[in-house]
Amino acid sequence: MLDSPLLKNAAGYIDGKWAHADSGKTQTVINPATDEMVAVVPVMGRDETIRAIEAAERTLATPTTIEQRRTWLDQIADLIIKNREELGRIVTHEHGKPWKEAMGEADYAASFFRFYASCIDHLKPRELPDRPRGHRWMVHYRPAGVAALVTPWNFPLAMLAKKFSAALAADCGCVVKPSSKTPLSMIALFSLMESLDLPAGKANLVLGPAGPISDALCEHPAVRIISFTGSTPVGKKLMAATAPHLKRLALELGGNAPFIVFADADIDKAIEHLMANKFRGAGQTCVCANRVYVQREIADSFAEKLAARAAALKVGDGMVEGTDMGPLIDKNAVAKVQRHVDDALAKGAILIAGERSTMVNHGTGNFFPPTVLRGVTSAMECVQDETFGPLAPIIEFADEEEVITAANSTEYGLAAYVFTSDDGCAQRVIARLSFGHVGCNTGSGPTAEAPFGGMKQSGFGREGGVEGLHDFIEAQAVPSPS
Repeated sequence: MLDSPLLKNAAGYIDGKWAHADSGKTQTVINPATDEMVAVVPVMGRDETIRAIEAAERTLATPTTIEQRRTWLDQIADLIIKNREELGRIVTHEHGKPWKEAMGEADYAASFFRFYASCIDHLKPRELPDRPRGHRWMVHYRPAGVAALVTPWNFPLAMLAKKFSAALAADCGCVVKPSSKTPLSMIALFSLMESLDLPAGKANLVLGPAGPISDALCEHPAVRIISFTGSTPVGKKLMAATAPHLKRLALELGGNAPFIVFADADIDKAIEHLMANKFRGAGQTCVCANRVYVQREIADSFAEKLAARAAALKVGDGMVEGTDMGPLIDKNAVAKVQRHVDDALAKGAILIAGERSTMVNHGTGNFFPPTVLRGVTSAMECVQDETFGPLAPIIEFADEEEVITAANSTEYGLAAYVFTSDDGCAQRVIARLSFGHVGCNTGSGPTAEAPFGGMKQSGFGREGGVEGLHDFIEAQAVPSPS
């Protein structure tokens, strides 16, 4: 069991109080690096979720000032930074990523609270400069209602921070539903927030499987916005379930990111960024490169250097000093990466980094070696489907037109990356890529200051930037005689 001052209450949080499951049911949280149990948490359901929704709804009757919300946002950012080491340790134990990387996630989470504290004045009422119809017009930004914040396991702290910071800035009452695989980060954050003067019910935490909790969130009329990060199939189910209730959705769904390297690019720089982008979180990020397109003239040199860098990574327990990459989240994740590698090799790809016989079932943990393939084609599963693991498949291309067509040949449109020294080429290519986030000579992912979200079947809505506030507010126009 993980001993932490932030986990004294392994429970949910409803209406200002720690809460257990009505049924008494519990589930275990497993460290994917060791397969050991690190915590036991309640399995909540429909009834607990309804109580959380009703508690959140009650807070809407008493609006809070912008200055009060700014204070809360800054205080949460301060608490996260002050406790970044312990929060990082908790993330590492439930997710597996290296401790240093997990502390970076804590910093990233804090940045969203800090950013929305700095830009919350955008939500102040504004007066139209003209007098349409001879009236004075005021525009107010009201909270959309109760916000349901449903987060995945791959960034258990940061994904909630993206949503909760904007929802709190908008003055919504919130119900948080983390992944059952990684609930401890949220318990820790709620433990820290007990020191704030948040009204009871402003933020609620429900733990358990998605089924009964999601049904309650989709059906209850007080829930007006559901912000969800996860798979496209689940996003489609949410759309169908909420359609009768006309709820607002913000969906960050699957990805299949192309990483495009032209022959005139700085190869060493491109590889440096690819390493950070691809193997962070063991490749379990929605924005990491899934398809690596390299122009034919430099393919040999690029592949050789990338394989050497990947082979040098140290894989192991994230709490062990010197670990570069931790485990995958579970055995199913390992099996999917193995399936993609096996499929590619069977169809003619060449393994240039990694092992044909991986660490699957080789002792404890859910490790998979950083793997690089050459000779990859569009017929292979690793090109058609998001691997969500440490596999870098190299696909050669001839020219701009070919790589643009290949990059866009996916139903997803979340993130893409382009490396070239030709500014004209970069602008031409980026303008034609159907992705919400396109890095130009960088593998950098989202930042709190800029809007992030997908196109096509990667979803809609934005997190970060001033635009991230829009999903949680309703604009109310008030004309009055001048």
